[in-house]
Amino acid sequence: MNKRSHCVSERSSSASNNHGAKHPYTAESLNERALLYLEQGKYEQAEPLFQRALSIFEAAFRIEHPRTAESVYGLAKLYQRQGKYEQAKALYQRASRYPGTALGATHILTQNIRKDYAAFLRHIERECRLLR
Repeated sequence: MNKRSHCVSERSSSASNNHGAKHPYTAESLNERALLYLEQGKYEQAEPLFQRALSIFEAAFRIEHPRTAESVYGLAKLYQRQGKYEQAKALYQRASRYPGTALGATHILTQNIRKDYAAFLRHIERECRLLR
């Protein structure tokens, strides 16, 4: 385990112990660890963490809250990498609806979600053309 992985794992455990399993701080830590696993290609480990973080955020905040959108966005990227395109598309659509309202169109999260969703759609279009 590299230093970053160890730190993320420690924070996740600490958040859960200090704040409880259903606290937004715990969800932030879970989401961070899921993103690390996503970067490392450990998709089977990332998915339940994204899902758990999303569940906590949805219970703690409104659905359009930026933290909820971050988890939806992470899960969309995961499903895209796994080739689960229908699921990814639905989640990208959901994620792209909300942060612009709460954070504004120029916020980095809003821009990243829209940029990655557009890239995803271009990728799907290219794949469809290749199959014709």
